[in-house]
Amino acid sequence: MFRSKHWQRGSTLAMLCLFVMTSASLVLAANVHAIANNTPRIPANAQNLGPENASKSMTVTVWLRQHNKAELDALARSMYQKGSPNYHRWLTRDQYAARFAPTAQEASTVRDYLSARGLKIASVDKSNHFVVAQGRVADVQNAFHVQINRFKINGEVRHANLADPMMEGDAGALVSSVQGLSNRVYVPHVARPIDPNSGKPYKGVPLAAIGGNPNGLFFAGNCLRSAQTHTFKTRGGNPRATYTGNRFGSDIDSGVGNLPPCGYSPAEVQSAYGLKALHKAGWTGKGQTIVIVDAFGSPTIRKDANTFSSLYGLPKLTANNFGIIKVGVATGCTPADGCNPANWVGETTLDVEWAHAVAPDANILLIAAKDNTFTNLDLAVFLAASNQLGSVISNSYGAPEVLISPAELIVQDANNQIAAILGASANYSTGDDGDFSVASGGEFTSVSTPSSSPFATAVGGTSLFLNSAKTAIKLQTGWGNNETRIADVSPNPPVIPPLRLGFVFGAGGGRSGFFAKPSYQRGLPGAGRHVPDIGYLADPFTGVELIITDASAGGQVVEVIGGTSLACPMFSALWAIANQAADQPLGLAAPFLYDLPSDAITDVIDETSSKNVTGTIFNPPASPQTVTADDLAEPLENTVNYVSAMYNSPFSTRWFVLTFGTDTSLTTAPGWDNVTGLGTPNGLKFVQAVVAAAPAAAH
Repeated sequence: MFRSKHWQRGSTLAMLCLFVMTSASLVLAANVHAIANNTPRIPANAQNLGPENASKSMTVTVWLRQHNKAELDALARSMYQKGSPNYHRWLTRDQYAARFAPTAQEASTVRDYLSARGLKIASVDKSNHFVVAQGRVADVQNAFHVQINRFKINGEVRHANLADPMMEGDAGALVSSVQGLSNRVYVPHVARPIDPNSGKPYKGVPLAAIGGNPNGLFFAGNCLRSAQTHTFKTRGGNPRATYTGNRFGSDIDSGVGNLPPCGYSPAEVQSAYGLKALHKAGWTGKGQTIVIVDAFGSPTIRKDANTFSSLYGLPKLTANNFGIIKVGVATGCTPADGCNPANWVGETTLDVEWAHAVAPDANILLIAAKDNTFTNLDLAVFLAASNQLGSVISNSYGAPEVLISPAELIVQDANNQIAAILGASANYSTGDDGDFSVASGGEFTSVSTPSSSPFATAVGGTSLFLNSAKTAIKLQTGWGNNETRIADVSPNPPVIPPLRLGFVFGAGGGRSGFFAKPSYQRGLPGAGRHVPDIGYLADPFTGVELIITDASAGGQVVEVIGGTSLACPMFSALWAIANQAADQPLGLAAPFLYDLPSDAITDVIDETSSKNVTGTIFNPPASPQTVTADDLAEPLENTVNYVSAMYNSPFSTRWFVLTFGTDTSLTTAPGWDNVTGLGTPNGLKFVQAVVAAAPAAAH
């Protein structure tokens, strides 16, 4: 990863204004503390719109410093070092609080500081880790001696502080981070198959229109078909083009049970990844709780998840095995600020239904944060971790690490560390934008955070193709899709030259620019934390079936969905099964993964195909033009091997060449790679290997 030289914390003029504004008051203060590294990074091409409205309401979360941090860090490391007397000796909540949590008096000091400056206290953590306060922008600027401006970034308006906050007196020495001075948000890592014609996701098929239950299978499970040849003509003549190669997805006029393009049922995924053998052995997650953290939630999640369970033969979700907790504070974040409940309905539904599909007898606890601000989702993770609500915490969201202040990254890492030392694994998806170069317009590359935390398990993504019987894996590639249009709408005249639409989406990965490489990645090169650790199915073009309520369709629909938001709850559910099989809390998953035997994890390599699509364009009087597979797969960047196939869109009737394994600058390769990590878990053998690697007795 590189960080652009054009990134900076604010203009010299803004810093000078801030100095003039605050220097008079601070020079009189006997004890002033800067809350270091608490300024977000602002891109140089951002348009500075000037000061934020001083009367606007805003919410800040002030995180207090933990006690004995060096001792805590050393203890956390030793808990994951075999041979250490602390290996897997997890702390209880009371033990952690006594040694490392802030005190009630410290929280009271911070609370009094904020109250004295006109801020209203919204909440104080029962274990004293944070104080949430609300007030006008003017009051917040005064309390922290900062200037808050508005910026237009990629068409969106955000506000941010121009320098690190400062606090006078005893309170300042107690604070590690202040959230809310900027209003960046986490985004869900859910992805749907895109109609290349419109760029919009495919719509689901109404269940009412399907009628009955076609044995739990709606979409085609045969995603990669044998090679075909298609000739596209212009009004029946020239110019014309002929293409030969693999075919993706079913025919556009296929019916229920083989709906185009393709998508897998739970039974097919269970077969492919060896989960049926686990379930047959009685390892179904029974006795475990999977905590799923999302923003907003879904108003129809219970109904949708139980329709899903009924159709696919899974246990019903009841009050005994499924709960919802709503947490968070009012931040005032609106859809214009990036807080849109509609964006999280599919995410929530995917997380619950597919965690349930992998671990059908596990309890599921959904923590629905009030919105997707850093404040509220971080508070949700903290709640799950500090209260030991489950053996695994599944998080399918993130933001580019390069945009986040170091103080915010430390908050994320601290929450994940608490989970790890109390015996749980905080798992995060790695994102759906590859290295972020396309999403950022070429300005930067980055990994996604919080997946880059060394105390998180980072879950990347793959594309999955089954054999003709749909019972086993035919091949897997790293998830990354490019598209090229080769023929227009019916009657499908050729597009000459082929129109390269480029990168669509793909799994995130790479090397952290902030966190050092943890000891469990000692075999990997470089000094930074590598992402991901493990991979699972993520490509929405080879995605999974989902049942969700769509008001515009008049009720429940079945649709295909993916993203690393699919990979993360699937792996989290598998880790819950491993905890059940080991009969003890295993803690953070990542350190286990790098020492497992080779048959426990299926290495995902850079697959290629001898039947990748090639073509010939005939446009007399010009000579015939040969179009190579690479021509149709561009941009390849660092990729050499990939799989390509012709695809007939059932929505536009256009034809495309779709590639698999083309993920911006990221590449899939033998061994660990920055798209799939170590590979995909191998079902029963994976769980058996984890159990064998676990200590003999729980502590």
